[in-house]
This record gives sequence, structure tokens and C-alpha cells, in this order.
Amino acid sequence: MSPLLAWALRIAVGCLLLAMGLGLVRLLRGPSAQDRVMALDNLFVNAMLVMLTLGLSYRSSTYFEAALLVSVFGFVGSMAMAKFLLRGEVIE
Repeated sequence: MSPLLAWALRIAVGCLLLAMGLGLVRLLRGPSAQDRVMALDNLFVNAMLVMLTLGLSYRSSTYFEAALLVSVFGFVGSMAMAKFLLRGEVIE
């Protein structure tokens, strides 16, 4: 791996962690429930991207599998929260 790519990946991980921190602030302070659901979805997307970036950095396929699991959990969680906000219940 070239030194330029290694630095670019480190900067990308730092930016993604910053975005996760800002999303966490929105999740805790969100004025409405919809904002919190969007912040939670943002956290899952950024966590998936961090896993993919780390997988590129360390050349390990384990991170890619973890990213797949994070994306599946994020999708299911976001859908459940959206359904709860619309109907007031998750399972009918």
C-alpha cells in the first residue's frame, strides 16, 4: 500500500468518526423522533463505512463481513423505528 493511500484512509476514518460524533449529538439532542431516527441511520451508515475503510487499511475480509452485518442491522433498525413512528407498534 502506498503511503498516500494509507494517509488518505486514515483521514477518511477520522472524518467518518467525526461524522459519527455529530450524528450521536443529533441522536441525543434531536428535537423530534424523526430526527433521531435519521441520526441513528446516519450512525449505522458511518459505522459501515468505517468498517470498510478499516478493511481496506488492514487488508482483512473480516471487516467487510462486519460491515455487512452493520448494514443489515441498520436497515432493520431503521425500518422498525420508522414503522413504530408511523403506526405506534412494530409487530402487528
